[in-house]
Amino acid sequence: MKAFRVIAHLDMDAFYASVELLRYPELRGQAVVIGGGREHQPTWEVDPATGERRRSFATLRGYAGRGVITTATYEARALGVNSAMGMMKAAAKAPDAVLLPVDFDEYRKYSHLFKAAVHAIAPQVEDRGIDEIYIDLTDVIAARLPTDEEVDPDDAERNVWWCAREVAAELKQAVKGATGLSCSVGLAPNKLVAKIASELDKPDGLTVVTDREVATRLALLSVRRLNGVGPKSAARLARLGIATIGELAQADRAWLMQQFGASYGHWLADAARGIDERPVVTYSEPKSISRETTFERDLHAVRDRTQLSRIFTALCKQVAADLARKHYAGRTIGIKLRFEDFITVTRDQTLPAPVSDAQAIRRAAGECLKRVDLARRIRLLGVRVGALEKQDDAPDRGGLEESA
Repeated sequence: MKAFRVIAHLDMDAFYASVELLRYPELRGQAVVIGGGREHQPTWEVDPATGERRRSFATLRGYAGRGVITTATYEARALGVNSAMGMMKAAAKAPDAVLLPVDFDEYRKYSHLFKAAVHAIAPQVEDRGIDEIYIDLTDVIAARLPTDEEVDPDDAERNVWWCAREVAAELKQAVKGATGLSCSVGLAPNKLVAKIASELDKPDGLTVVTDREVATRLALLSVRRLNGVGPKSAARLARLGIATIGELAQADRAWLMQQFGASYGHWLADAARGIDERPVVTYSEPKSISRETTFERDLHAVRDRTQLSRIFTALCKQVAADLARKHYAGRTIGIKLRFEDFITVTRDQTLPAPVSDAQAIRRAAGECLKRVDLARRIRLLGVRVGALEKQDDAPDRGGLEESA
């Protein structure tokens, strides 16, 4: 039998919202958005008709502020509400949608649970974030296939994909058993096509795109389905008369390289044909760890100094906690500011020794802040630690000396 490769992309369904529905099952089937603050925490009230206690939930109706939706249930999405949408815009589309605050600690807990369940079945996993992973199933499938070398090649190929579907079903069941949540899995010969496949039958999908099916399954899909084609590239392709992956596959490679540059044009030609040789990377070092927040209203550096200082300190503590959890320290401390006119500036400082404690991070970030003109109101504030080293190899020495 010829060599084969099977890659799975596993994507949790509306992850944050689904975790919240475990906590608030009475909201199942309703339009729910995640992205509120502490003031949107559910409260208890007494039903005047029955005298029973029940939870009361905030809604988008009358929402005022700059909040952005983190995710939404599929019922909310059906109303035109999507992640990254401003909540005031979402309120106009779905005023009765329930609004819940984000709880990243809870989401990280469930992320760990679903990934551990997958690892127990298929250890070759590439972590792509809190709610999605790639899995190389090649070895797992090979171990389950019959060893008879006389099997017809066509039958052998069918056996591979039948076995792949069986393993994927086991993964879905394991994730469900460990978390109570559903996921969607795409199976394909490579990561590019597997990611597309996982999005075709959401929620709770299991989609297979074999080597032979790649061209036909991708042909009618929008070029935006290719992970690497953003809005600007899609708009430019549209101006050139290319809207679907099939149309892109028909384009001459040299012409694409002329239009988009050698590297990106070459990638576009390969991606449209479903060509992707990237391996599943089971481990990679993070380049930096950061936290940022967008304010409900623009804050003034002088008049809102106390509030800004409190938020700044909280961000430094959050970054320090992230570093501690992942066992890293970093030498480069940076800040990010976005002003009322949406101009974004960054500043950073490299320390003589790596740090991981909140006090040292705040001290260095404060030095960076002094190098920024704060005449304009501030819309967003962020803190970043880069040039990371494993904590075991880089004991925290506090970075800068304490000033007298």
